Amino acid sequence: MNDDQPPGGNPWIKSLMVWGGIFLALLLVVSMFGPKTDAAASQMRYSDFRAKVAEGSVSEVQIAPDRITGTLKNNTPFSTIPIAGDSGLTKLLDENGVKYAGRAEEQPNLLLYILVQALPFLLILGVAFFAMRQVQKGGGAGGAMGFGKSKAKLLTEKQGRVTFQDVAGIDEAREELEEIVEFLRDPNRFAKLGGQIPKGALLVGSPGTGKTLLARAIAGEAGVPFFTISGSDFVEMFVGVGASRVRDMFEQAKKNAPCIVFIDEIDAVGRHRGHGLGNSNDEREQTLNQLLVEMDGFEANEGIIIIAATNRPDVLDPALLRPGRFDRQVVVPIPDIEGREKILAVHMKKVPLAPDVNPRTIARGTPGFSGADLANLVNEAALLAARRNKRLVAMQEFEDAKDKVMMGAERRSMVMTDDEKKMTAYHEAGHAIVSVFEPASDPIHKATIIPRGRALGMVMRLPERDSYSYHRDKMHANLSVSMGGRVAEELIFGHDKVSSGASSDIQYATSLARNMVTQWGMSDKLGPLQYEQTQEGYLGYGGSQRTMNSDETNKAIDAEIRALVEGAHARASEVLKGNEDKLHLLAQALLEYETLSGDEIKQLLDAGKIDRPDAPTGPVRPVTTVGSAIPKAGRRFGGAGEAAPQGA
Repeated sequence: MNDDQPPGGNPWIKSLMVWGGIFLALLLVVSMFGPKTDAAASQMRYSDFRAKVAEGSVSEVQIAPDRITGTLKNNTPFSTIPIAGDSGLTKLLDENGVKYAGRAEEQPNLLLYILVQALPFLLILGVAFFAMRQVQKGGGAGGAMGFGKSKAKLLTEKQGRVTFQDVAGIDEAREELEEIVEFLRDPNRFAKLGGQIPKGALLVGSPGTGKTLLARAIAGEAGVPFFTISGSDFVEMFVGVGASRVRDMFEQAKKNAPCIVFIDEIDAVGRHRGHGLGNSNDEREQTLNQLLVEMDGFEANEGIIIIAATNRPDVLDPALLRPGRFDRQVVVPIPDIEGREKILAVHMKKVPLAPDVNPRTIARGTPGFSGADLANLVNEAALLAARRNKRLVAMQEFEDAKDKVMMGAERRSMVMTDDEKKMTAYHEAGHAIVSVFEPASDPIHKATIIPRGRALGMVMRLPERDSYSYHRDKMHANLSVSMGGRVAEELIFGHDKVSSGASSDIQYATSLARNMVTQWGMSDKLGPLQYEQTQEGYLGYGGSQRTMNSDETNKAIDAEIRALVEGAHARASEVLKGNEDKLHLLAQALLEYETLSGDEIKQLLDAGKIDRPDAPTGPVRPVTTVGSAIPKAGRRFGGAGEAAPQGA
């Protein structure tokens, strides 16, 4: 039997037993009120009975007002229904020597009679009571009469205890919440000095950063009951249901105090009041009002700590965030490189790793990944290793899983002509060569001409550490690298034979140059002024739009943007023309191996060859002639390689 099963046993078995009892009771009623017949006696017509008597075949009979029973001389019992007014029956019986006797009508037992008469009403009451119990059972978990009950679920250690050892990469948020754990363990320590623990903590962060995991870790460390509920569980179409559920939730929490109540996605019920019309909005506002009263009303909720999570704190009602309710806002950020390395170490404990796995390198290559993204990355690597029939998960699986998560699966089934492959190889080689000779550029991690997603190839660069701001020299380096693919096509194939493969590179370069001019004040001509206003949400989502600039200012802005991009184009042309032999060398290597690591690219440019088990004997031969066929416009979706700051 399941350990989580309630003491009453399996509810399905109980229901089956109840309905079985009802069915048997109905059979009993039918049998008691149905016609009374002797199962051992054969039914006989009255005319046949008289004929048997006349023949002398009847031995004896018992005569009742409504039935005649008897026995034939061959000991066969029989029964028949008499005809009223037959006064000659006794004379016929006497003439044929049949013994007969009268039989009085059976009088039922008084208690049995009362029970039989009351049984239908008892059955109706029983069915009604059972139906009400079924409807109300489970509170708000689906019962029609219990929709005012709370849907909060109580989690115990049987469902997997989580502690702070399972939380990594968000040390600041964890340290801020450890005080709540200390209070739950030893409340008197704070009460002696007159201190009061915050009544509520609001966890703010992007999806997947570990807000729910943090809340469960608090409950696991403190060893107290942990109620969890979603903000959307409070809101129904009936006004007042949400408020009733809030009251019921706090009543359950008081019975289990000290405890933690975790409300996920609280913005579903805690939005600003006074916006919008309609009954649904009235219901949400009443629910919020009840929540505010329960958190900080006339009744003190000692020992109940409310923890809520949201990624949209800007839409919450101010009354919900004031001291006395959610006293603290704990920001759970996207982990940095150190945090990503710790998170990977936590998830890699469950995976058999090969000796070449380096979590630091994986952390460098996953900027912007949340904890959930990193967990998915480790899982994808394990699945790849299983499909390849390996016993250990090697670094190659992690690299392939990272590329799959970031850019999609490899499109090896995509058929490309030799000329298209050459175009892609030179495009990516152009990015790589410019990146190598730009001092401020991030080091190359990998270059490939294997199509992934919408790109026919890519050059990935990994920063040595996370960057929270970019310098002017690095921005100019990124602009030059983004133009490297287009310049390589112009240099090798000619001005009239460039492809549409650089569309995403041009888009990135234009966007970066616009930000440099209009928002970051990096134009000497326009000065350190803001010409565009960024419209962003709390977590950085949004766009930008121009302020009310004059026509001359807008013309100057466009001219400066064009000057920056064209300057990067000129710088990339200078680098590639001065290193055309290396461009040919790297392009030929990409055509032969399809994928090269950063170390292999550096070795190739320094020594002219690659030390790889599958490498041919001797150095890589440069290409002196290339095909003239160019891919059709629109075939190279998004470019053969994007030169984004993180090596997209």
